[in-house]
Amino acid sequence: MAQTFQWIGTAHAQAGGAAEGPGFVATLVPLILIFVIFYLLIIRPQSKRMKQHREMVQNLEKGDEVITGGGFYGRVVRVNDDAVTVELAEGVRVKSQRESIQTVLPKGTLKD
Repeated sequence: MAQTFQWIGTAHAQAGGAAEGPGFVATLVPLILIFVIFYLLIIRPQSKRMKQHREMVQNLEKGDEVITGGGFYGRVVRVNDDAVTVELAEGVRVKSQRESIQTVLPKGTLKD
């Protein structure tokens, strides 16, 4: 019976030693993957849209037919450095910031 207790004691002594966790690189890989996915699905398309909108607003000209941020359809009557005047109906003109123009419509979209 003394041998049984000695064997159990030996088994416990051999099982010691802590298990090692994942390495430093293995912990960084998921974070890098998340950042890459964020960049490809969110950041890049949004910056591309912002660039297109900025170019559209810079190229506004008198006579362009537009939709404003408030949803009004109109024709650009005057273009200043930071503002545009949009004619919504005959004799109804609204001065608006350039950045509030959402879309430039194809010519002839608005019927008088």
